[in-house]
Amino acid sequence: MTATDDAPAALAPIAERAAAPATLPAITAGGLSWRAATRDDAPVVCDLLNAVLAADRATYRMTPQEVAESFDSPMRDDATDTLLGLDGDGVPRAFGSIVAPPGDTTLVRTYLEGGVHPERRGEGIGRELLAWQVARARQVLAASGKDAPARIAGFADDHAPESRHRLFARAGFREARFYHDLRRDLTGPDATPVPEVSLDAPLRLVPWSADLDEATRLAHNDAFRDHWGSQPQSREQWAHGRSEFAPQWSFLVVDDAPDVEALLADPHTDAETAAALRAGEPLVVGYEIAGRYDEDFPVQGYTFGYTEILGVRRAYRGRRVAVAALAAGMRAFAADGMRYACLDVDTANPSGAHGLYASLGYEKTTGSRLYAIDL
Repeated sequence: MTATDDAPAALAPIAERAAAPATLPAITAGGLSWRAATRDDAPVVCDLLNAVLAADRATYRMTPQEVAESFDSPMRDDATDTLLGLDGDGVPRAFGSIVAPPGDTTLVRTYLEGGVHPERRGEGIGRELLAWQVARARQVLAASGKDAPARIAGFADDHAPESRHRLFARAGFREARFYHDLRRDLTGPDATPVPEVSLDAPLRLVPWSADLDEATRLAHNDAFRDHWGSQPQSREQWAHGRSEFAPQWSFLVVDDAPDVEALLADPHTDAETAAALRAGEPLVVGYEIAGRYDEDFPVQGYTFGYTEILGVRRAYRGRRVAVAALAAGMRAFAADGMRYACLDVDTANPSGAHGLYASLGYEKTTGSRLYAIDL
């Protein structure tokens, strides 16, 4: 059965659809020895992944901090969901992992990550490692107990070697979604001014602050509930993976006098937001969360600020909230001497984000695609 993001009328139990194997396939190609990775492996795994990224002509690199964070992730069990392949000298030559966001409700997702060192490609290691990952992903999905549509997914940059794309295709994945990487000149000779945006009271633009972070999570879950493949983020998920977070470049829009009764009467208002409204908590209605990736500057050949996520609560769309937050981020990038503002966007984003970015001067630089097996 093939599922989409909209659950079919009758859905077999996840344990049945996942078709999880009792044992995982052995990896014999390349003569490597295999074991689970641990946090102590973070530095060598980082080196391995960066060698893979360089060979795949990726425009970004990993930092030791990012990789170390992945070993503290609430989305995987390192003992069962990672695999490190070592050569006869004990040097890591391949790495694979499976992550599963714990907050998923209406779509249960697993993502496959990793790769094979370029010096050891062409030996069949990648094919067998991917088979292990898919099998383990099926086990994770079956064990979730969440009887909703399910997905096994992996990403590949458009400019990655064709062999990487073929690897997914031969393993039964389909091209499910396409993403564009965009940039906007901020400080170059041809840069246009960042627009000044006024918000109608009681909306107010404020810098990101820790005391508003939970309210921002709730805004994000509302903003992205109509986006393909998106699922609510738990508190643990939301707070994880912030080694490159740039709070000085992040901005929020709050409603100082929300119409609480109308929001509570709205059937789309989620339970957590409703509880926060009843408790008189601040209401974040839009946000721009940014990251700083200094290690990518020499790879891309320029400095930039990166908008990780931009979102607006559905009830507040059409009030220039996104433009105000994004423009504030761009001004902060420029004030710190960044040449470009960068971000990525789903080409089929339902909120019209692609058109918004184009109107603000963002242009495509490259892209990526998501490969998926839907269950």
